[in-house]
Amino acid sequence: MIRVGIAGAAGRMGKSLIAACQESDEVTLAAALEHSDSAVLGQDAGEIAGLSRVGVPIRSDLVAICDSIDVLIDFTRPESTLGHVSLARDRGMRMVIGTTGFSAEQRRTIEEAGQSIAIILAPNMSVGVNLVLKLLELAARTIGEYTDIEIVEAHHRHKVDAPSGTALRMGEVVAEALGRDLRSCAVFGRQGNMGERDRKTIGFATIRAGDIVGEHTVMFADEGERVEISHKASSRSTFAKGALRAAQWVMGQTHGLFDMQDVLGLKVR
Repeated sequence: MIRVGIAGAAGRMGKSLIAACQESDEVTLAAALEHSDSAVLGQDAGEIAGLSRVGVPIRSDLVAICDSIDVLIDFTRPESTLGHVSLARDRGMRMVIGTTGFSAEQRRTIEEAGQSIAIILAPNMSVGVNLVLKLLELAARTIGEYTDIEIVEAHHRHKVDAPSGTALRMGEVVAEALGRDLRSCAVFGRQGNMGERDRKTIGFATIRAGDIVGEHTVMFADEGERVEISHKASSRSTFAKGALRAAQWVMGQTHGLFDMQDVLGLKVR
């Protein structure tokens, strides 16, 4: 049985992860973490998630419970995640990271930690989304050079980063397939007289509204036809189940930085 710790246990994803652990025969909830100012410290993780008691109190001190955890699953904020990465590297603890919004420098810190411990870093743990990433690669190689490419994503009003990490990863996959650098060809929103569209760009549009769990559409538009590849999530349980699948897979690795394409066997090496 794999002992999992959940960072950000009182958040929406944290609660979904707690519920997924209770449904799993391969993974057990060993620790639940929140920041030191959280109002739920000391409360039972199961009750926080709307379940019966599971006997795991919400705590803030990761150092004190490191030895009871095989894998730390982290869906928090970049600064918190980096602190957890530093501790995990010192303690030799594996991690599954679903946090988004990292800067290039912060990502390099995670990459460096991957030289010592096994880390899965993925902006989206959904099996369906990761299948979509493979389809996007195929579509980009087939029709990307002569179509206008636009990425539209929608999330709930509480999401703080934009575009979503998933949307950016979709853009990276498309750009890489076309031999482009997303940093130089991305267009984030449009306003005013921008002139005619440059076909070499990849556009992004962001929606934040209500309780939308997560929706992404990549459009390849030509004159006379367009191809749209979409994924819509109606429940966070799909991300939680993917994260637990990642936690099981990473136990077979000693070190390295991986993503869900590795977990699902979709990456060609």
